[in-house]
Amino acid sequence: MPVKIPDSLPAIAQLKNENIFVMDDRRANTQDIRPMRVIILNLMPLKISTETDFIRLLSNNPLQVEIEFLRLDTHTPKNTPLEHLELFYKGFKEVADNYYDGMIITGAPVEQLAFEDVSYWDEMKMIFEWARTHVTSTLYICWASQAALYHFHDVRKVPLDRKLFGVFKHTALDKRHPLFRGFDDEFYIPHSRHTTLADEDLNGALGVDVLATSAEAGVAIAATRGGREFYLTGHSEYAPWTLHEEYIRDLEKGAPIDLPKHYYAGDDPKSEPVVRWASHANLLFNNWLNYFVYQETPYDLTDIAHLGEIKPHG
Repeated sequence: MPVKIPDSLPAIAQLKNENIFVMDDRRANTQDIRPMRVIILNLMPLKISTETDFIRLLSNNPLQVEIEFLRLDTHTPKNTPLEHLELFYKGFKEVADNYYDGMIITGAPVEQLAFEDVSYWDEMKMIFEWARTHVTSTLYICWASQAALYHFHDVRKVPLDRKLFGVFKHTALDKRHPLFRGFDDEFYIPHSRHTTLADEDLNGALGVDVLATSAEAGVAIAATRGGREFYLTGHSEYAPWTLHEEYIRDLEKGAPIDLPKHYYAGDDPKSEPVVRWASHANLLFNNWLNYFVYQETPYDLTDIAHLGEIKPHG
């Protein structure tokens, strides 16, 4: 799929080297079709790497997707040049009147804070509510999944004794669910978090459907409103070396960190990672775009405000 992104976004060069088809504004504007509009609220510290990760996944289907990047109005990140944010990101006030086919809200490095103690919590709550009337389907990733479940369903995160860190085996509770079309009986997802969600809290939350779990990592994927909202507790979008970079970073900081599980060949950090999650990550995002965005979104995006629960085709 041609992904439409701004002409000079740093991710373009790397993705072209990976043989990913990206389309700049000039070429995309010559195609007489309505692209799917996806907005990404990028809360991760290393924004350029995260941009590349999600563009890589959104490129793997036959639809044209127009991607916009969103930043918070009430928070200025420390690890990304201001020039990059001003050039490639919009503030929430700039998009508040817009409508989108899909939205992705990433994780954030505030996991060990109470939600109410996060400096931009009020703006996050506003965006959560806005997405329900301005977006067909939203993916909440890692911290964002916990935050949205807390906001909408009062599901509270549970601190872990040790960081959940590595690549873990998962199973779908219902393989017939459209999100899992083409999946094997077992699939892998990277996780990197200090908190989790308790099964009993999710099972007791009205309207929350648990879709995939792991014996080691717990609940991996949940959904509400028939797929208008998905909650992914892991990081399917991670590039092969991301967990390694996090491991080395924590070691150098002297932070308590275990070797990432099921990641290095032979559990040797001097060996290359064994990538066992990429194919299912592509399927996951492809199925989301197809069954919960493309087949459900109205041609006139302003009609999103009147959409009810999604009833996927097939």
